[in-house]
Formats: sequence, structure tokens, C-alpha cells
Amino acid sequence: MPAIDAISAVSPTAFLDGLEAVDPAATSDGSAFGSVLASAIDGVSQKQEVSSDLALKAVTGDLDDVHDYTIAATEAAVALELTVALRNKAVDAFNEIMRMQA
Repeated sequence: MPAIDAISAVSPTAFLDGLEAVDPAATSDGSAFGSVLASAIDGVSQKQEVSSDLALKAVTGDLDDVHDYTIAATEAAVALELTVALRNKAVDAFNEIMRMQA
């Protein structure tokens, strides 16, 4: 019987991996926020690509451990759900600002 590998811990902030720290005082034009946001979206996209690649390998029979695909697919889904939730909150905040009276 093959040995069972340990499951790595899943971090609730795994989608933030690879983001670099930004000094907010360094720029005042908002480019720091934009670069962090772009980096986070690139991370979500990368997780989806990994999930798609593993799905293709699972379908063709080239994947040894199916749980690798399951974990990657779940990580991609959670990261996408978080991204959508953040987008919805940003839209809600924008709409609230637009409703304010001058």
C-alpha cells in the first residue's frame, strides 16, 4: 500500500502569497494600491491556470494524485469568491459615495 502524504495547511490568506509590501507614504497618486490590486488579481489568475492544468491532467490520466487537483480547484474557487466579494464591496462603497449629498 502506498504511503499517505501529509496534507499541507490551507491558509485563509493564501491568495495574498507573493504580494510585496508597499509603503503607502512613498506615493500619493494611488499607484501603490493599484499595483497591490493587480498583483492579487494575477495571483487569482495563476491559481485558476494551475487548477485548469491539473484538471486536464486528471482527465487524461496523467495525474498521479487526484487530491492535488481537488486542492488546487478549491483554492482557485475560494480566491475567486474573495475577489468577487471585494469587488462587490467596492461597488457598494462607490454607490454609497455617489448617494451622498453635497
